[in-house]
Amino acid sequence: MHHMILNTESYFGNGCVQKIGDEARERNFSCALIVTDKQLIKFGTLRPVFASLQSRGISYSVFDEVEPNPTIRVVQAGTKAFFDSEAQFIIAVGGGSAIDTAKGISIVAANPKHSDVRSLEHVSQTDHRGITLFAVPTTAGTASEVTIDYVITDEENERKFLCADDNCIPRVAFIDAEMMAGMPQKLAAATGMDALTHAIEAYCSKRAWDMTEILALKAIECIAQNLKHSCQLHEAREKMALGQYLAGMAFSNGGLGANHALAHPLSAVHHIPHGLANAILLPKIIEFNAPFVGEKVRHIAKAMGIHGTANMNQEQYVRACIDAVETLKRSIGITQNLGELGVTEETIPLLAKQAMADACMADNPRPMHTGNVEAIYRSLL
Repeated sequence: MHHMILNTESYFGNGCVQKIGDEARERNFSCALIVTDKQLIKFGTLRPVFASLQSRGISYSVFDEVEPNPTIRVVQAGTKAFFDSEAQFIIAVGGGSAIDTAKGISIVAANPKHSDVRSLEHVSQTDHRGITLFAVPTTAGTASEVTIDYVITDEENERKFLCADDNCIPRVAFIDAEMMAGMPQKLAAATGMDALTHAIEAYCSKRAWDMTEILALKAIECIAQNLKHSCQLHEAREKMALGQYLAGMAFSNGGLGANHALAHPLSAVHHIPHGLANAILLPKIIEFNAPFVGEKVRHIAKAMGIHGTANMNQEQYVRACIDAVETLKRSIGITQNLGELGVTEETIPLLAKQAMADACMADNPRPMHTGNVEAIYRSLL
């Protein structure tokens, strides 16, 4: 049996955020809490959102304390802000951190018994659907606007934990490439590689099936063709916005794997941006999993734009796939290894322990033990 959970509604295209006010009015809402970060306010990114709400007479408060890798403390502060504002719904505007923070606020506000936030880690579904959430991504990568997942950082214990809950999925998503126009090159590169990792892991996951595989392969193709040009060309940015959304649909319903399991501790312990951590790990994880996924690496290589894959043996198409990933990374300026980002031999046991306990590890197609994880980290120092 397979199970698909998607947004009730999604809008795609330039300027589609103008529909926010209409969607709110249709639901008889009159007051919103907007969850975002200070940089987006400063750069004026939210002006179209404010304008849409104002045009329909909807009042709003702004909670702009979102930080990269959202923490328990920020979710709790946002939940207080939600109740103080007397809002009826939440609008998340930003990257994965803003949308994940908003998901946490939405769930805790509707399920106060989880106000400590940590207790959400092993709950597959909370008692009550979260407060209605609209999501407007400003990066092309995390696809948090279409997934049932959110990741929270437990600063006290230097770890991240994944929550997967049908009740947190945004009710309406607005995929507007114009809202992504301000992405700096480094952010576009990192979030784009996060999206590619989502698609590849979803395609190879133990829970993958026909629907998720179709979405994942199309996402790989979209991202491989458009990531390099997505900062300069508007059409490429639109295609990236679609590609990352397709990848989100795939992994939210088909699972991820070891790449994300190993990436999460790198962000929690060493504060390496999530997309960058995924990008550094991806070639090694493809190589590790290749013997356990049949012809899938051949299909990934083809979707990445490699010609002649039909005539390659396994060793050749695995190498071609890895080379394609490495070439894409270099083309967008990602050349670092883990050692250059502060990871040392001393922290590898801690990283490996957290990776083995990560929820994403369960869907990896090839079983992993601590020695495998340590060896992969060590090879990337």
